[in-house]
Amino acid sequence: MKKAILYIHPRDNVAVAITPLAQATPVTIADNVVVLIENIPAGHKFAIRDIRTDEKIFKYGHCIGHATKDIPAGAWVHSHNLHTDLAEVLEYKYKPISEVGLAQGDVRNYEDRSAQVRLRPPVFRGYRRANGKVGTRNEIWILNTVGCVNISAERIAKICREKFADSPIDGVFSFSHPYGCSQLGDDLRHTQKVLAGLLRHPNAGGVLVLGLGCENNQMEQLLKVVGEVDRSRLRFFNSQDVHDEVEAGVAAIGELVARMQHDTRSECALADLVLGMKCGGSDGFSGITANPLVGLVADMVTNHGGTVLLTEVPEMFGAEQQLMNRARDEKTFQQIVAMINDFKNYFISHQQPIYENPSPGNMAGGITTLEEKSLGAIQKGGTALVSQVLDYGEPVQHGGLALLQAPGNDGVSTTAEVASGATMILFTTGRGTPLGLPVPTIKISSNTAIAQKKPQWIDFNAGALLDGAETMDGLAQQLLDLMINVASGDMKTKNEIHGYKEIAIWKDGVML
Repeated sequence: MKKAILYIHPRDNVAVAITPLAQATPVTIADNVVVLIENIPAGHKFAIRDIRTDEKIFKYGHCIGHATKDIPAGAWVHSHNLHTDLAEVLEYKYKPISEVGLAQGDVRNYEDRSAQVRLRPPVFRGYRRANGKVGTRNEIWILNTVGCVNISAERIAKICREKFADSPIDGVFSFSHPYGCSQLGDDLRHTQKVLAGLLRHPNAGGVLVLGLGCENNQMEQLLKVVGEVDRSRLRFFNSQDVHDEVEAGVAAIGELVARMQHDTRSECALADLVLGMKCGGSDGFSGITANPLVGLVADMVTNHGGTVLLTEVPEMFGAEQQLMNRARDEKTFQQIVAMINDFKNYFISHQQPIYENPSPGNMAGGITTLEEKSLGAIQKGGTALVSQVLDYGEPVQHGGLALLQAPGNDGVSTTAEVASGATMILFTTGRGTPLGLPVPTIKISSNTAIAQKKPQWIDFNAGALLDGAETMDGLAQQLLDLMINVASGDMKTKNEIHGYKEIAIWKDGVML
């Protein structure tokens, strides 16, 4: 049976409307009846008791800000009467989870977490590369050193998709970007590190690197950043050095196709999967359905030795102490502190507020403060200890939960995850987006309405939890099964079916 409201944690003084609720509607919360004194939109909060001016407001059992005025029971709680408590750079103390207790560090309270999903040992069929990494696809990627050759690369990819349509490879794709020319210092290094990560990626059974010749991002220097790769699966040239770059590109792709003819899938353990987590266009249900759902799947993956990447650093602000408490040791804790403070100083250096309110779409969906957004967002990482902290563009080294330095921007953060090694992305959304990455991108809706409205975007509906049709554990098993099928090549995601495959590189620095 579908619920009308959700009361998440006993400490909370607000509840969430699952459906639009009309003024004068009585709702029962923990044996108390609250009569709504105004209309409450779906996904939005309302006070379950009188809240005084400056009193802390709790959701998920954690503070999400303070009341800016007296809020009577049954009143709508949003930006007109709730404000963030966050302020400037903070000092942090390491409080390991063994000291603070798991219940305090785990905000997933949609339903009883004591019942664990019992799984058969999961396996998928992937492409194991010479370096031991495993890809979920066997594609040819065309990567540009500079934006000047974007159209040439796109033409090569289009011709080759048709020319080699009957070959056993999974496709030929180019990934355009506007950078590589006139970039200096860290800005150029950002571009090189991301391109290097894509060039090493196990989903690319072959790579053509297409340059121009006169750009700052010189081919020789980029290949040095890449490090050791299987040169038999790499082709590269500068367009200024050949008569017809499209013709030369098609010939190079033909050589790669021949090299990949006998690549086959083999049985791989879940430990071979590198999973990137992302939320975009969130709503008031994201932290209740989709994010804790993928967090449960994250625990399944890390429990079996797999790797989970969590990024969007600004969307950790307000919940960062919970992640710090889960650091595997003091060194990792210090690395998380440095990552958080470096990003805050990035905002300060550009004279921007550290704790900017959530985006207009997030606000419309019921999210009011950054604390509220962050407490919902970090649930995507599950409850595992943080095993490593990665710089932007740094490759992931081993299994477990890894935190990755990157902004909240959807395209930039997910590209960063792919560059660090993610072979699949779980992308939760309450608003919907067609965005897709070079790797399979499973879109998970937080509510049924967006899944029904945008079936061409959404792969999985976590809103079934709110409809009363499924349990969290049941949905987690279904999502894991979908992931195994996608990773094995038995199914394509909507981004693959509709051709949404792109990259976005973090622009930060000087350009000539």
